[in-house]
Amino acid sequence: MLFKLSQPVTKLVERYLPDPYVIVLLLTLIVLSLSITLTPFSFEQAVTSWGQGFWALLTFAMQMLMVLVAGFMLASAPVCKSLLDKLAQKANSGSTAIVMVTLVSMLASWINWGFGLVVGALFAKALARHVQVDYRVLVASAYSGFIVWHGGLSGSVPLTIATEGHFSSDSIGVITTQDTLFAHFNLILMAVLLIILPLLNTLLLPPKEQQIIVEKEKLEEKKAAVVSINTPAEKLEHSKLLGILIGSLGCGYMGYYFIALGGGLNLNSVIGLFLFLAILLHQTPANLLKSLQEAVSGGAGIIIQFPFYAGIMAIMKDSGLAQQISNVFVSMSSADTLPFWSFISAGLVNIFVPSGGGQWAVQAPIVLPAAIELGAEINRVAMAVAWGDAWTNLIQPFWALPVLAIAGLKAKDIMGFCLIQLAVSGVIIAAILTFA
Repeated sequence: MLFKLSQPVTKLVERYLPDPYVIVLLLTLIVLSLSITLTPFSFEQAVTSWGQGFWALLTFAMQMLMVLVAGFMLASAPVCKSLLDKLAQKANSGSTAIVMVTLVSMLASWINWGFGLVVGALFAKALARHVQVDYRVLVASAYSGFIVWHGGLSGSVPLTIATEGHFSSDSIGVITTQDTLFAHFNLILMAVLLIILPLLNTLLLPPKEQQIIVEKEKLEEKKAAVVSINTPAEKLEHSKLLGILIGSLGCGYMGYYFIALGGGLNLNSVIGLFLFLAILLHQTPANLLKSLQEAVSGGAGIIIQFPFYAGIMAIMKDSGLAQQISNVFVSMSSADTLPFWSFISAGLVNIFVPSGGGQWAVQAPIVLPAAIELGAEINRVAMAVAWGDAWTNLIQPFWALPVLAIAGLKAKDIMGFCLIQLAVSGVIIAAILTFA
C-alpha cells in the first residue's frame, strides 16, 4: 500500500542521490560556506578548523571498521551461519521476513548500536537466501531497526549524564538511566515503535511483479577450495589447537570483564566479543583470514568518509554553527514544547554531526540551560536530543555504510524507503516526547 507513496520518492532518490562519498564532499562545502556567512569565522579559520579536526575520528573509524569486520567474521563462522539460516527458515513469506528482520535489528540495536548494524544486515542476507522478497525493502527494514539505539543500553546521551563527573554535572547533577532509558515516556516510545515499524515496513513492499529479487547464488558464500597441508608453516595456519586456544583465552577474558569486573556493553567490548568468538568458532587461523579478506572489502567507505565527517564536526563546533542552529529552536520554545524543538534541532544537527556523543557536547550547553530556565523536564529534553540524533540516522549515509557494505547495496537503493520511515517515525517520536 505505502509502496505507491514511496515509488516516486524512490525514483527521485535513485536518479539524484549520489554516492555517500560525494555527499560528504558536498556537506563539507556547505558547512564551510555556512560557517563563513553565518558566524564570525573567516575562511582561514574555517579551513584551519576543518584541517585540524580531519583526523579526530581515526579511533572511532577504526572501531567502526572493526565492528564491521569482526561482526562479519563471526557471522560467517559455520555455526553462526547455520543459526541464522535456521532462524531465516521460519519465514514463510516476504512480509514475515520483513517483520522478522525489523524486530531482530531493533532488539540488537537496543542492546548495542554496533551489534544491531551488523546483525540486522547479516540476517537480511540470510532471509534473502530462503524467501523471495524485495531485497531493497529487506535491507531498509534491517537498517530501520537502528533508530532505537539512542533509547537503548548503549545510548551516548543517557549514559553520559548518568556518569559521575560528566561535563554538565555542575548544572544538572547525575540523572540515572531510571529517569531516561527506563522512564515511562521512553518505554512507551520503544513499545510503539516495536509495533508500528515492522508493520510500516511490510506496507513498503511492492507488488510481487515489481519486487527486485536477488538471485540466491549471489548471496551464497563461495565454497572453500581444498588445500594441501605439507609444510610446518601450513600446519600452523591450519591448526585448530592454535585458534581454539587463543579464542578461548579471549572469550575467557571477556567473561571475566562482564562478570567479575562488572564491565558493560560498549563499542570496544562488542568488538572484543565478536573477534574472540570469531577466532574460536573458525578454529583455524586460515579459516579466519579467509573470512577477514571477504570482510575488509566492504569497509572502504568507512575508511575514506569518516575523516571528512570529523572535519565537518570540527567546523560546526568551533564556528558555533551547531549552537546557532540549536539556539534558533530553543528561542521559540516553552517548557512544554522544548522537548519537541530539541528533537527537531537534534535531527537537523545530526545531518552534519553524525555522532551521538559529539552532538551532545555541542547541544547540551544550549538545551540544558534553556530547560532549567523554562522549568522543563531535563531528562525528557536530554532524551529528545538523543532521539533526534537517532531519528535522522535513517537518511544519514554515514551510519548506513556498514549495513550497505555487508548487504552489497548502494545508499540510493534503500534511501527512498528510509525517507518514508523517517516521516512516520518522526511523527511518532515527536508526539510521545511531547505528550506522553
